[in-house]
Amino acid sequence: MQLTFLGTSAGKPTKERNISALALEFEQDNKWYLFDCGEATQHQILKSRLSIGKLDTIFITHMHGDHYYGLPGLLSSKKLDTAFRPLTIYGPTGIKKFLECVIDVSFENLGYTLEIIEFKAEETFTFEKFSLKILALEHSIESFAFYIKENDITNKLNEEKLRSIGLEPSPLYGELQRGNCITFQGKKIEPKEYMLPPVRGRTLIIAGDNSRPEILGRYLEEIDLLIHECTYTQKDYDHLQVKVLHTTAKDLGKAVQERHVKNVIATHINPRYSNHGADGVDSIYGEIKQYYKGRVFIANDLDVYRLSKDGMVEKL
Repeated sequence: MQLTFLGTSAGKPTKERNISALALEFEQDNKWYLFDCGEATQHQILKSRLSIGKLDTIFITHMHGDHYYGLPGLLSSKKLDTAFRPLTIYGPTGIKKFLECVIDVSFENLGYTLEIIEFKAEETFTFEKFSLKILALEHSIESFAFYIKENDITNKLNEEKLRSIGLEPSPLYGELQRGNCITFQGKKIEPKEYMLPPVRGRTLIIAGDNSRPEILGRYLEEIDLLIHECTYTQKDYDHLQVKVLHTTAKDLGKAVQERHVKNVIATHINPRYSNHGADGVDSIYGEIKQYYKGRVFIANDLDVYRLSKDGMVEKL
């Protein structure tokens, strides 16, 4: 499972960071998924190894512009690229009205099928390789997280055991994987006797803007990866004259430690934190680590991370 951060800034772009967008890919798949689509996301895609032609589905966390203003340009460029693969957009109430207002979403105009689905909290959607549940967050408007559960692998054959009885790889393997009995050398072979134990699918949460990471509750419990905003350090947040509903590094660290989250990638970094300035992202990383003993990464634009089958995250 691979994640490409296309935008990691909070609210507005900086010289170092564009605004929110994240791509998700699964192994041995010919498509990818986009989570949020801030302004200029299509420019970021051009700088990556991703192709608009293989984009299958877009998920929007909430209706703040830095998370969806990039949609009209991307949808139009998809047509200009003659990338006519059907596309589905999942978003909160209002996403359909927005798109119908700014572009003609008909097939006649776009040249491809565009389906727009408005979701509500607690809904679950099923895809080829995973299921996705909508979780409500706490923000100044409705905001949501996506709990993603990869399908378990339940049809992996014990090839070593099959070879031990003389059955080499052949179409008979496929029959066993489909749950069918076969006959080999005059003996009936039951598929369950030659199956390996199920391999648990990976779990992750991709969250929108949220002031209380602990609101995710039991869904955080020992998940493989949480991707969550971390807009301020606690000190900087405390000194804001006008408080905003965003997460601090302290609150994020405490929440993920309590629920034993295995890996955390922080994003949605306030523009005041520069990779080269006096207020650096190291302050965010350091504050999270004061409270959390697991693996932490601070995402930068165009960073690529891999979540392995054993639940380990590495930056590529």
